[in-house]
Amino acid sequence: MTDFTTRAKETKEWLQQEFTGIRTGQAAPALLDSVKVESYGTKVPLNQVATVGVEDARTLRINPWDSGTVKAIDSAITDADLGVSVVTDSSGLRVVFPELTSDRRQQLLKLAKQKHEDARVSVRSARDESMKAIEADEKAGTISEDEKFSKKEALQKEVDALNQTLDELLKAKEAEISK
Repeated sequence: MTDFTTRAKETKEWLQQEFTGIRTGQAAPALLDSVKVESYGTKVPLNQVATVGVEDARTLRINPWDSGTVKAIDSAITDADLGVSVVTDSSGLRVVFPELTSDRRQQLLKLAKQKHEDARVSVRSARDESMKAIEADEKAGTISEDEKFSKKEALQKEVDALNQTLDELLKAKEAEISK
C-alpha cells in the first residue's frame, strides 16, 4: 500500500506540474519554469538568474540579477517556443502572452485531457501492481483471504479518491482555459 501511496502522490504532483505548463490567457511565472538559460557556461533554470513577476494579466516582468544575461534570457525564452513575445527594455524583459484564439483553446483542452488520461493510466498501472502484490502475499501465506479482500477494498478506495482528485484538477484547468 505504501508503494501505491507514493506513486499516487507522484502522479498527482506530475499532473499538477504538467497543468501549470499549459498556457492559458493568464500570465503566470510557473509557465517559464521549463526555460533553461545559458549562464556562465551552464544551463540553469530562469528563476536562478532572474526574478519573474506578474506585471498585468498578460505580461510577466523578468528582472535579471546580472544585466549581461538579458540576451541569453531573451534567446532561451524564444527557443522554448511558448508562443509569447519578448520585449527588452532598460530594466529587464517583458514577456507578453497573446490572447488565446478559440482554436488554440481547443488544442489546449485536448492537451490537458491527454495529460489527465496519462495520469489515470499511471494510477491504473500502480493499482494493478499493488493488487498483484496482495495476491502474492495471500499465496505466500503471509495474509489471510479476509485480509486480502480488505486490503483490495482499501486500495480501491484510495484509487477512487485519487481519480476524483485528478478529475477535479482537470475541471479546474478546463475552466481556466475556457475563460
